Amino acid sequence: MNMSVPKLFLLLFGALVLLFLASLSAGKIWIPWSAWFAAVNDPQWIIVFDLRLPRTILALAVGAALGMSGAALQGYTRNALADPGIMGVSSMAAFGAVMTMYLGTASAMPWVLPTGAMAGALIGIAVLLSLSGAISSVLTFILAGVILNTVASAGVALALNLAPTPWAVNEIINWLMGSVADRSRNEVAFALPFIAIGCTLIATTGRALDALTLGDAAARSLGIRMERTRLALALGIGLATGASVAVTGMIGFVGLITPHLLRPLIGARPGALLVPSAFAGAVLVLAADIIVRLIPSPAELKLGVAMAALGGPFFLLMLIDMRRRAA
Repeated sequence: MNMSVPKLFLLLFGALVLLFLASLSAGKIWIPWSAWFAAVNDPQWIIVFDLRLPRTILALAVGAALGMSGAALQGYTRNALADPGIMGVSSMAAFGAVMTMYLGTASAMPWVLPTGAMAGALIGIAVLLSLSGAISSVLTFILAGVILNTVASAGVALALNLAPTPWAVNEIINWLMGSVADRSRNEVAFALPFIAIGCTLIATTGRALDALTLGDAAARSLGIRMERTRLALALGIGLATGASVAVTGMIGFVGLITPHLLRPLIGARPGALLVPSAFAGAVLVLAADIIVRLIPSPAELKLGVAMAALGGPFFLLMLIDMRRRAA
């Protein structure tokens, strides 16, 4: 059943507003809305604006970045199972951040960790483009991403194995599990510009992604410059995903799930899925973050772990459905 795009945007925007308000109130300590208008030195005001507001903004921004990146990758590769992690950018960003923790510079200078993650993402982009070449096929592009992902994952494992102290291992593992908890305005100020630039670059590829549904040759005949499209996608996904990983750690499956939830509603045209996937990704991550706060447990469940618990079965069901259709 197809839904009009304006109606879908209205529903998603309404959900975002409700979740935004709920996120500022929900937690181990519930904050009534009246506390938002309390005195500046009120402890509840501090909880809302210094702790939960940056967390909420990051959840929205990271969800939008990962959702749009997943929709773009699935459109470019014509592969329903594509995800930002397939390019290896997430793993390279994680490797860059892990190296700062392994060397001990992240604790001494807080800005080093996000800078290392962004550097890892940009290096990943450069390697990806050099491996895939200027006129390579989509298959080569995917294989280059798989190689990059494998190398980066091996580097993270090596850093864990050679970590000088158990505390370093614990710090790396906790960061890799992914979370938006205890983030400050500094992380928000760092991530938002890169995510905004990355999503803007991705949005410019909508026409090219639509043309690619006809095949590479047909897209070129329609005037689509594949090398420019590939560069815009690599830079856009690299900046958006790299900035997300830099401030939250690894949060997976968002880019895989959101396009599949939207296709039955608005169709499968890749260009039309980009912006709605950003909204849906923001809704998904913010809703998941609210849920992990409300789960009764001594320690708060990591958002990355919760998304893996949701995305794993979803991925399995997709594989089963694709196999059934192929048969």
